Amino acid sequence: MQINASFKGFPGHHAPVDLAHIGDQNWHILKGHLPFPLAVIKASAIAHNLKWMQDFCSKRQLDIAPHGKTTMSPELYKMQIDAGAWGISFATVFQAGLGIRNQVKRIIIANQVFQASDLEALSHLLKTHSDVSVFFLVDSLAQLKQIESWRASSSSQQAFSVLIELGIAGKRTGCRDHATAMQLAREIKATNGLLLAGIECYEGALATCHHEHDQAAVATLMQRVQNLALACEKEDLFQCSEVLITAGGSAIFDLVAAHLQPQLSRPARGILRSGCYLTHDHVEYRKMLRCVGERLKLTETLKPALEVISSVQSCPEAGLALLSMGKRDVSYDLDLPVPIWQAALGDAAVSSVPAHWEIKALNDQHAYLHFNPQSPASEHPVVGQIIGSGISHPCTTFDKWRWMPIINDDYVVTSGISIHF
Repeated sequence: MQINASFKGFPGHHAPVDLAHIGDQNWHILKGHLPFPLAVIKASAIAHNLKWMQDFCSKRQLDIAPHGKTTMSPELYKMQIDAGAWGISFATVFQAGLGIRNQVKRIIIANQVFQASDLEALSHLLKTHSDVSVFFLVDSLAQLKQIESWRASSSSQQAFSVLIELGIAGKRTGCRDHATAMQLAREIKATNGLLLAGIECYEGALATCHHEHDQAAVATLMQRVQNLALACEKEDLFQCSEVLITAGGSAIFDLVAAHLQPQLSRPARGILRSGCYLTHDHVEYRKMLRCVGERLKLTETLKPALEVISSVQSCPEAGLALLSMGKRDVSYDLDLPVPIWQAALGDAAVSSVPAHWEIKALNDQHAYLHFNPQSPASEHPVVGQIIGSGISHPCTTFDKWRWMPIINDDYVVTSGISIHF
């Protein structure tokens, strides 16, 4: 794949470069070889996070199918699978297609599939990639009718493996009670072309970072999962060689992990689906991981790997500097970006920013960096200065870019990834 001047963050005067040769260009971020704003990924943090999460799962005899919607990057999927991931999760058939076209062999679509166009596309993908396994969620008889209607109109013989989703009152999708879920399981067994392969839930909506509340809420949810799995096994409703029990966002995955070993008489596999662990962040998930660390008494957890770099483009009044990044470049849905380092163009290294620097607002292309005008002049931002910012919620930073360079700790570009939202 070639990266060229049509990609934000690529030098407009440079000839196109094959992604595989990005690291050969000797680009140095602090020397201004690439234009700002620019989103980058730190190689050392990614390597740490891959190993940390794989160790976390291995110690608990769990697998991971990290959520690919976080990054939509085939290069990062390969890193995750090479590090031991069982497969990759997605939220749509479109996203799953990206995975399948890039050698992902096991996929969980952690969402309901029911539209005729999606069922047709999924059927085509499975026909043309016979070595791929895909599982998607069901949570209602109405969804089954949609699938049956498509099957009748298309005369398709494609069988789909599905997972029953258990949901939480007032939250996202999923069966709200045991009786409804059991009725659905029986109907799946009786429906041609559908194979019940396991149970799914999502606990992220329960996260508050209050330990007692979160532990009790997750335990209740996972007991529902266990009860449903046992009941389905008792009635011989599973139609698979191995039952999948899957849960896990990126906030309180440790609490799910404690309950994700299926207690069934047949082969079963517990699968986490955390996705944001790969790059982590500097605000929301960092806060949640502190809670995980407290519960597990850990001295080390995940490291933030994703930064968005901009430059000071104007200092129009005392106490205010405008940075050259905005809502089109960096996430802002949960928290605003946080300035973490500064450098003058050409510096050999970065240094921390003064504690009184704060980004208080974003426009489409500008960030409002406020600082104390009474502080020493050496602590005032100046035009041309490079500012590195940490982000909150990696998903909504990735979707603003078509590529990102991977850098070493000296801010030298060593490789790159493509992004396909």
